This record gives sequence, C-alpha cells and structure tokens, in this order.
Amino acid sequence: MDILEKLYQMTAFGDLIAQPSIVFMLVLAFGLLYLGIKKQYEPLLLVPIGFGLLIANFPGGGMSVIPAIDSDAPILHATVIELAKDYGIMNMLYYTLIKTGLLPPIIFLGVGALTDFGPMFRNLRLAFFGAAAQIGIFSVLIAAFLMGFSLKESASLGIIGGADGPTAIYTTIMLAPHLLGPIAIAAYSYMALVPVIIPLVVKFTVSKEELKINMKQQDRKFPNKTKIKNIKAVKIIFPILLVTIVSLLVPSSVPLVGMLLFGNLIKEIGSDTKRLSTTASNGIMNTATIFLGLTVGATMTADAFLNFQTIAIIVGGFIAFVFSITGGIMAVKTYNLFAKKKINPLIGATGLSAVPMASRVANEIALEHDPTNHLLQYAMASNISGVIGSAVAAGVLITFLG
Repeated sequence: MDILEKLYQMTAFGDLIAQPSIVFMLVLAFGLLYLGIKKQYEPLLLVPIGFGLLIANFPGGGMSVIPAIDSDAPILHATVIELAKDYGIMNMLYYTLIKTGLLPPIIFLGVGALTDFGPMFRNLRLAFFGAAAQIGIFSVLIAAFLMGFSLKESASLGIIGGADGPTAIYTTIMLAPHLLGPIAIAAYSYMALVPVIIPLVVKFTVSKEELKINMKQQDRKFPNKTKIKNIKAVKIIFPILLVTIVSLLVPSSVPLVGMLLFGNLIKEIGSDTKRLSTTASNGIMNTATIFLGLTVGATMTADAFLNFQTIAIIVGGFIAFVFSITGGIMAVKTYNLFAKKKINPLIGATGLSAVPMASRVANEIALEHDPTNHLLQYAMASNISGVIGSAVAAGVLITFLG
C-alpha cells in the first residue's frame, strides 16, 4: 500500500482533482492544438503555443513561467545558469529570449526576407490605407483605459488591432509583460480567424456595387502617369531610406522596423547575400518561432490566465480587429467620394498586418462578385504597408508610455 500511495503521489491526478482550473487550461491547450493541427489556423504558432500551454499546466513538471511581480524579484537578477538550475529551462528561455525582447525582432528579420515590396511600389496610393487601418489600435486603447486598464495595459491590448503577432508580443513585453499570455493568444487567434472576421465586417460595411469595382478596369480607364523604370534599384534603396527616416522620427520602432527592412534588403540585393536571406527566412526564423510559441504558452498558467483581465483582452482584441478593418474600409469609401479613379473598399480591409492572408481573403471575396476582378496585387500594397504601420504605431506607444 505504501508503494501504491507513493505511485499515486508521483502522478498529477491529485493536483488535478484539487485544482479544477488546471483542467480548464489543459482543455484550452488541446483546443489550440486542434485549431493549429486539424483546422490549420496559424499552425506555425498555435501549435507551439498550445504545446507550451499544455506542458506548463501539468502539476509538478516545472515548465511554467514564474512571473516577476516587481523589479526586485530575485528571478530578474539570476544568471542564465541560475535560471536553468533554480527555475527550470522554460524560465531560462523566457527571461533570456522573451523578456529581453530578442525574439520578435528576430522574427521580423525573417519576415523581411520573405517580403516583396514590389506591389506597394506599383500602387503607392494604396499604401496609405495601411495607415488608416491602425485606427483600431488607438480606439481600443482609449476604450480599455476608460474601462480601468492602465495606459500601458491599454496600449498592449490595443496593439492586437494591428494583426501582427510579433509586434503585439514586443509591445506587451515592453509595457505590460504580465499580460503577455492572453494578449499573444488573442493576437494569433484572431489572425488565424482573418478569413472569418474580414467577410463578417465587409458584409455590414460594403455594398455589392462597391465590391464589384474592378481595379484593373480602373487602371485601364485612368492609367498611372508615373512608372518605375528600375524597380530593382528602388527595392534596394527603399529599406535603407525608410530605416533612416524611421530612426530619425520614431527611434523606438527601430528594433522591429529595422530588422524587417534589413531582412528585406539582403533579399533584394540578390545572389551576393542569398545565403544570408535564406538563413534569416528559414533557420533563424523557424528557431525563433519555436521558442517564442513555447515560452509564450508557458506563461499561461491557471492563476495568470483565469481572471477578468483575460476576458476583457479577448473581447477587446476582437473589437480592435473589427475597428482596424472598418477603419481601412471607411478610408477607401471616403477617398472614393472625391476621386475619379475608384478603389475597391476591400483594399482598405487589408490594411491589417496579417500578410498575405488578408489579401487572399479580399481577393476571394472580390472574385465571388466578379470572376475577372483579381485584386490580390492591389490588396498586397495596403497589406504590406500595414506591417510597417503597426510596427511604427508600436514604437510610438513605447516611446510615450514606456
């Protein structure tokens, strides 16, 4: 009987019975894994986050992240070896890779190496709608502050509206690290639901006549007067010029925007830097994504996750997404009131940073109403500019509130 009792004590069954909230967190982990594996919603991130959540909530495993309640917490002053020995490998990864803000810029490096700014250069006027779509960030920031969140917490909640996971995580690390788990889950979950959210918003904000605006027909009717003669040279000069401007105007956004543009630069240079861009977009980015997902998931213990703030973040994140999409659409509709060359409002809906998913969704909606209306390249102009817009918005928030 002593042996059986010790075997029972060795297992986690007793803790699960004593703390039903842990069971809920395990069910949530299984749900995220199901969405990532079966439904293929953002699998590259939902699978690591879900698995990190799973192993962190099994009692006795020692794989959960211990939150630093204040700046004097001993865990913040531990060395890497002490973190691994005294607090476990997950805390070592979290406090060296996440808490320092290292991994989000590294992921942006890989994103830049995968990004082609060509569609934006060919349709520069459409790039401005990527800025209009950031309205969701600041609208929800104000609403969250009025609900009782601090300004730093409100900014972290609002940045979900940028539809950019690394940006949301980086901003939260800098402003409200105790909210990292629920904000990361909300950001990536709603990014995965872009194919559902965009059509829902479009249904209530855009008429059928507007959805039939054919971008190629508009180009033939009102051709562009200026054409780029040497697109390759422009693609190389652009990241250098833009990072210079951003560094002067919003220095705090350089960790994100700078790494994004550096990744893009080594891609556009061509064969001379191909090994660098290949490494950035494959090995480095994939490694960073794995550790980011696992450690973010490990912050989501029952005590940290099951509270009013988490519910408010989930709801607020959805509102931020809806406002961002609506803001972009309304900006296009306003533009169309004064312009001869009309723009399909779906272009505004892609001002989110969810590249290229938002553009593909907009293109599918357009084709449903007109089989000849291929607007993917036009949507990408707004979509790509939204990545830069959300990163700059994050920099502004960090500057004012950090």
